[in-house]
Amino acid sequence: MDTPKPSLIDRILTLPQYLIPQHLLSRLILKLTRLQMGAFTHWLIRRFIKHYDVDMSQVQSSDVRDYASFNQFFTRALKPTARPLADVEIISPVDAKISQIGKIDENRLLQAKGRFFRLEDLLGGNQKMVNLFKSGLFGTLYLSPKDYHRIHMPITGQLTDMMYIPGRLFSVNQRTSEVVPNLFARNERVICLFETALGPMALILVGALFVGSIETVWMGTVTPNRWSQIQHWHYDEVQVIQRGDEMGRFNMGSTVIVLLDANRIAWLSKLSTQTKVLMGQGLAKSLTINH
Repeated sequence: MDTPKPSLIDRILTLPQYLIPQHLLSRLILKLTRLQMGAFTHWLIRRFIKHYDVDMSQVQSSDVRDYASFNQFFTRALKPTARPLADVEIISPVDAKISQIGKIDENRLLQAKGRFFRLEDLLGGNQKMVNLFKSGLFGTLYLSPKDYHRIHMPITGQLTDMMYIPGRLFSVNQRTSEVVPNLFARNERVICLFETALGPMALILVGALFVGSIETVWMGTVTPNRWSQIQHWHYDEVQVIQRGDEMGRFNMGSTVIVLLDANRIAWLSKLSTQTKVLMGQGLAKSLTINH
């Protein structure tokens, strides 16, 4: 089946992203969002809250004066009761909109209507990981600027591997998903592989334009960095992160792709493209446990 052609206006609006210095601009944003400018910083935060209609009622500190920099606000913590964990095996790791969700078909993942990308490309050619998920499940979760930007564990898991894959930094919104081929396999990303009670799970943290950095709780800042080649870390020491606990964060927004074992897990039937989910809400259920 032919890939649908994006509209001319969408292609024109996306064209500048091919031309601008994506990494340089993202590093600039990293520095700017960490500036501590007192009253001006607080004014910017208030403008952001108003423009994006950010819900501050669930934030641990709703007083903007408690945030010394814009990045402190952007990576804000929530109240402990703000995100109760659903009574289902797999929960959403983030507050997000489901961009795509489904089954990996012939090593391909759906990017947008009629547009696919290869699992092997997404995973940087790592054949071990490809074999784990080649007939698995995938869910692409898009975090908008207003969303909570910490990433939590969908299920308790033991960290086994992490990969950093260098790449471009296109934005990851609906328009670029429809225009830029192989978007998620072209952008810079961090792949975190876990072993869980329901098989292997990968959380892929995808970088994007103006995403200042990506962090994990075990390594700290992973991007930006000076690596020009794929980096791979294998963890022999037991590092278990509990379901619902923070595992990383975006400093500015982006996308998380979840990969799961289709032989043991199924997406909840109520979920579909464009569904809004909150961290802790149900995402998938076990096929081996009676409900």
